[in-house]
Amino acid sequence: MFEGWGVVITGAGSGMGAEAARRFAREGARVVVSDIDGAAANAVALEIAAPGPRDEPVRAIGVACDVASAQDCARLVASAESFFGAPVDVFLANAGVSFAGDFLTADPEALKRIVDVNVTGSVFSAQAALRSLVKSRRASLIFTSSISGVTARAKRSVYNASKHALAGLVKSLALEFGPAGVRVNAIAPGSTDTPFLRTHLAKVEDDVDAAVARIVSAMPTGRLVSPEDFADAAVFLASPAAKSITGHTLLLDGGAASGRM
Repeated sequence: MFEGWGVVITGAGSGMGAEAARRFAREGARVVVSDIDGAAANAVALEIAAPGPRDEPVRAIGVACDVASAQDCARLVASAESFFGAPVDVFLANAGVSFAGDFLTADPEALKRIVDVNVTGSVFSAQAALRSLVKSRRASLIFTSSISGVTARAKRSVYNASKHALAGLVKSLALEFGPAGVRVNAIAPGSTDTPFLRTHLAKVEDDVDAAVARIVSAMPTGRLVSPEDFADAAVFLASPAAKSITGHTLLLDGGAASGRM
């Protein structure tokens, strides 16, 4: 489906981003795997790239990038254009960090990092990406939001705020760049079966396994969202099948936002 396309994914050193990188590559795309952890990004890229026929172009490269740095984001997109020999077709702004804990006792630097990565980092990623995407005839910018960008939970205050900000960014950019042929959407996963979830829960729960079990039991579908589910959604939103979808946040939550949680 994506043969000849160039895809960039941030926060792709593990979890949902890594799975999306693998999926786009299996669908024929060439992929730039980016992460603040350059070694993790390179590991995923090497997994995608090898083994392959000797005459086949390299399918993926890894690039270290801190999305909270505008310079890093610009360098990432320049590296991608050089690798593809063409503009970026799909940019999945997936990088993000979590916050869980009491608002009044939260470390100010930790709170600032949430905003720096989840909000400012999304803005810097989009700004760099869109300079390239406007040159593509099949451009799609996709953000990773969260169910926390649609609903809210106690002790997730600044994380909730950071993901709510993405909803406005998506709508505004969809209006601004639609005439240039760029679609802008977001995916809002619920609790997802990744190490990120357990790290998040460990900050506020004494028994992480019990907390995961409670989440599963509360899900209308009786299961956590998987990284594969996320990859399916990203591939769909980037594909021609979603050509009329823009300015939209797609809930990928197993029905949790319906109220059962």
